[in-house]
Amino acid sequence: MRIIPAIDIIEGRCVRLEQGDYDRKKLYATDPVKLAKKLEEQGFRYLHLVDLDGAKAGKPQNLNVLQKIAAQTHLTVDFGGGVKNTEALEQVFNAGAQQVTAGSIAVKKPETVTRWLERFGPEKIILGADVKDGKVYINGWKTETEWQLFPFLEFYLKKGVRYAVCTDIARDGLLKGSAVDLYRDILRAFPSLKLIASGGVNSAKDIEMLKDAELDGAIVGKALLENKITIDQIKNYVG
Repeated sequence: MRIIPAIDIIEGRCVRLEQGDYDRKKLYATDPVKLAKKLEEQGFRYLHLVDLDGAKAGKPQNLNVLQKIAAQTHLTVDFGGGVKNTEALEQVFNAGAQQVTAGSIAVKKPETVTRWLERFGPEKIILGADVKDGKVYINGWKTETEWQLFPFLEFYLKKGVRYAVCTDIARDGLLKGSAVDLYRDILRAFPSLKLIASGGVNSAKDIEMLKDAELDGAIVGKALLENKITIDQIKNYVG
């Protein structure tokens, strides 16, 4: 299992939100490009980069940060936030991302995401499934959809999806621990899915449990920024 550090950006600065709430954000002094370079120096190979301004605006707003990270590191970057059409997707790829997370658009425009899978390939598109009480949420976790999580995943697996990042909204940014039981249930139902955990990871023990559950990866944000998890504790998963 691989650990994927997360950098969330608002106005070019590193932030963390609690449960996706822009009014409950914590700003960090670290410049996102410097942080990305530090993560690479520590041995990480992957980065989950979230453009929160883009998510709110409906189109990417921090492509300059992505471009700098891509130019100054060798990190494999997956990008999310505001990718609502093919033009934006191509802009993100041209700026240096290797993968894009399709969240709200996967609910609103499944035909578009299906075309992306066909055109760009399943290695390039990650399905974003943000869940609360078994339901998929979109629009920065503000809107409950008609989709139940398991039918949603099944629908996209049939369309060719290989990767999915599943965020338990109730845990994100709160350091309350990961939704390991949910992830086990998902993988029992869909063993071929390369599932990436997101939300609540706050200790090396969480990482061990996710590994034992046979996840492909775990996104870790606040716990790394605030040294709740140290590199020495997770060195076997770095890189």
